Amino acid sequence: MEPSAQRLSASLRGLAATLVELAQVRLELFSVEAQEEVLRVASLVAYGAIALVCMALGLGFLAILITVALWDEHRLLALSVFTAVFLLAGLIAMAQARERIRRGSRLFSASIEELRQDRESLEP
Repeated sequence: MEPSAQRLSASLRGLAATLVELAQVRLELFSVEAQEEVLRVASLVAYGAIALVCMALGLGFLAILITVALWDEHRLLALSVFTAVFLLAGLIAMAQARERIRRGSRLFSASIEELRQDRESLEP
């Protein structure tokens, strides 16, 4: 084999090795971001569920306490106010959840940015 053909072959192998290494690094970054997102969402769900249960119980007992305290004079007013407050809080929470779903996630944003930089650095 000619020396120039050997150099070309070695150069192509080096380029292929570099591309494979680049792809491997990007996939590892992708994997790390996916794991971080899973952990973030799991902790968010766990803390959210705990907060939701505790707040619901607290508000429920508060509503019962005030209703019992006002039982003789204004029981219907107390029940009506608490019904309106709970329904309003539920509607606000639903609107916030809908807005967060619309906003989306920045999942894999670091990987996308790295791939964009790679593409720009390879362009002539």
